Amino acid sequence: MNHLRRALGGTRTRILAAFVVLMVFSTAVSVIAIYEVLTVRADDRLDAALDQEIDEFRRLATGIDPDTTEPFGEDVDRIFEVYKSRNVPGRGEVVEMFANGEYFDTVSSPLGGRFTLESQYDRWARLTETTRGELETPTETVRYLAVPVKLTGNRPRGVFVVAASLSGERDDVTEAVQLATLVLISVLLIASVLAWAVAGRILAPLRTLDETARSISETDLTRRIPVSGNDEIAELARTFNAMVDRLDRAFASQRAFVSDASHELRTPITIVRGHLELLGDDPEERRETIALVTDELDRMSRFVNDLLLLAKAERQDFLRIEEVELGALTDELLEKATGLGPRTWALEGRAEARIQADRQRLTQAIMGLAQNAVQHTSDGDAVWIGTGVDDGEVSLWVRDSGPGIPREDQVRVFERFARAAASRRRSEGAGLGLAIVRAIADAHGGRVSVHSPREGGATFTLEIPTEPPRDNPAA
Repeated sequence: MNHLRRALGGTRTRILAAFVVLMVFSTAVSVIAIYEVLTVRADDRLDAALDQEIDEFRRLATGIDPDTTEPFGEDVDRIFEVYKSRNVPGRGEVVEMFANGEYFDTVSSPLGGRFTLESQYDRWARLTETTRGELETPTETVRYLAVPVKLTGNRPRGVFVVAASLSGERDDVTEAVQLATLVLISVLLIASVLAWAVAGRILAPLRTLDETARSISETDLTRRIPVSGNDEIAELARTFNAMVDRLDRAFASQRAFVSDASHELRTPITIVRGHLELLGDDPEERRETIALVTDELDRMSRFVNDLLLLAKAERQDFLRIEEVELGALTDELLEKATGLGPRTWALEGRAEARIQADRQRLTQAIMGLAQNAVQHTSDGDAVWIGTGVDDGEVSLWVRDSGPGIPREDQVRVFERFARAAASRRRSEGAGLGLAIVRAIADAHGGRVSVHSPREGGATFTLEIPTEPPRDNPAA
């Protein structure tokens, strides 16, 4: 039942229903138009036939008597006699003749025209002006044209009436309309079947889209829709495939994130549990165990705080934009960095500018880069901090004199839980510091990059626009 209801309410059915409604409407309009056009043409054709009979009679009446070769003069009876002998009315026509106010004779077509008009004789016998009209007989509808016969004077000598049946013409019109209706209905049925098939072919990608969407799950994002053509449905399929690609990457990143986070948390939890299980009664041993456990718990707390910070970076209120004086910020950064470790800290560049940014987040990012430099250098090694402004863009960088980063690692060092290869000292962190720096750069509408030459050392550069991105609600 649900399948039937779905089929009846489906897009293909609605398209066909709309097509059929339009076709039925156009068919009805066409039938009505055909009927009206054929009726008008039939009436015009009938009027033309009546006018032709009248013209033939007038030419005869104003001509010469074929028997005497003299004009007819006032002899209207003779005109009617000659007309009867020389003219045959057309199909479905009847000619009524009246002479001197009296009925004279009737001439009928051998092809139809057997209707009677006696009810009009008295009126037509006294007619003084040309009259055209329709009348109903016991058997059919008749159209007539009555003309007074005026010979040498102004007084009518007779009346000539030609009438023709409308029924025959109307029957022909009806037959033609019925045939046209049959043809149009046949065309409608054939077109509906073709429309159903065409709609099915057009909507096939949508059905594939539906099936693909239903088959996709969190564990299987491999299916894609085959795309052909450049129409709107093909564009929809491309958009859907691109969306699935993004979901696939997002789920893969999420799975890797969960796996790495679980791995990072598993080690301190194991250490804490192991030491607590072996905790003895010796006071000195208890103090050492508590100190070790506290240190591991602090490391777990930092790790969780970093995860929360990365999660918050996706929110719109991550930044608090304010006016920042870049020169003063540079001095502050250098001063704070000196407390991170016994290195030779130096100022490599100091720009003077006022920018719109989140001062605390920029400080957090540069301190993260400085801490990274401390972890990969030794006591007394040089570390440089600098800022610069160029073409509406602000650069903040930290350069160290450590062993450098292999080229194959430079692309992935800003990913979560990523660490450089063994050529660069392993830090004690969880691999989230540089990921946080990238999140802060992205939030400012900027980017972060690393340059590490073959001879060693690494320069981490944070580049942001002097104005915050317009779509940032904190701006």
